Amino acid sequence: MPTLLRHSAMLLDRAAAGLFPGYFAVTMATGATSIACHLLEMRLLSLALLAANLLAYTALWGLTLIRLVRYPRRLADDMIDHARGPGFFTIVAGTCILGTQFHLVAGEDRIAAEFWWVGLTLWGLIMYLFFIAVTTREEKPNLASGINGAWLLAAVSTHSVSILTALLPWSGPSDLRLFFALCMFLIGCMLYLAIITLIFYRLTFLEVTVKSLTPPYWINMGAVAIATLAGSTLILRAGEGGVIADFKPFLLGFTVFFWATASWWFPLLVGLMLWRHLIRRHRLVYEPQLWSMVFPLAMYTTGTLRLSAALEAPFLMPIPELMIWLVLLAWSGTSAAMFHHFWHLARA
Repeated sequence: MPTLLRHSAMLLDRAAAGLFPGYFAVTMATGATSIACHLLEMRLLSLALLAANLLAYTALWGLTLIRLVRYPRRLADDMIDHARGPGFFTIVAGTCILGTQFHLVAGEDRIAAEFWWVGLTLWGLIMYLFFIAVTTREEKPNLASGINGAWLLAAVSTHSVSILTALLPWSGPSDLRLFFALCMFLIGCMLYLAIITLIFYRLTFLEVTVKSLTPPYWINMGAVAIATLAGSTLILRAGEGGVIADFKPFLLGFTVFFWATASWWFPLLVGLMLWRHLIRRHRLVYEPQLWSMVFPLAMYTTGTLRLSAALEAPFLMPIPELMIWLVLLAWSGTSAAMFHHFWHLARA
């Protein structure tokens, strides 16, 4: 028994030491899938995914805290790294998406409010620590190695805060709550438009290899999918009147723009994935970044559902009704691969 305990402690320590900063994408993907199931009236499945997500979130926080205590230098090095640093934004997005799950799926507004406070605090810390760190860093990488789709997680995390803010009831002025949600939505839009320009230039004018075309590029689609969800949420709230009602025409146009952009990215990303794995024969193995492919699929499904309601456009409903099966297949396959990977690591 003592040998087993020592072995388990060693495994936990090793997992914490090498923890990928973007591993909270597990909670992002699982939460988005759960919300999509809830909106499509798959009640039991959405609750099961909520329980799984809470377990994953707790485990990841445990490993993160161990890493903070035992390996603070590694964590700090990741934070100032142009390629790995953006992964920390998954903590913010995962927190707010789990809070949204508690609000929509479980109806627990008090718990959801706690996640909102945690998510907002983490957003402020990670957003400014990361951008100050990469701005003041003396040695900077070139564009080819320094930027990838993970940078768009800054926009994703901001929109996740906007969504939870708009959904939660609170005792203060309603205009203040919705105005703050609108401001976060616009900040997320600014971050997306600024970063996607660099990413598009990197993809089209610099060399792309099978090693550089990693799964986080799917966040090109996921970032506009969650922008669609954030905009649709604000449009639905605009019916309550107040300051947000004046922005409804603007929100309608901007939200449809983001949904159309997400729809445009989808075939292109599928084509690039086929080029990487079928034409160039790059072996598909489990890596934490695969969750960055599951999240956009789930968020596109959820965003389309809410857009259909916001526009009163039932002709959009066949899209999420079909997409949900692809999402569940992707989530199940990635989960199975993850546990298989963990099993082999434990045996080794």
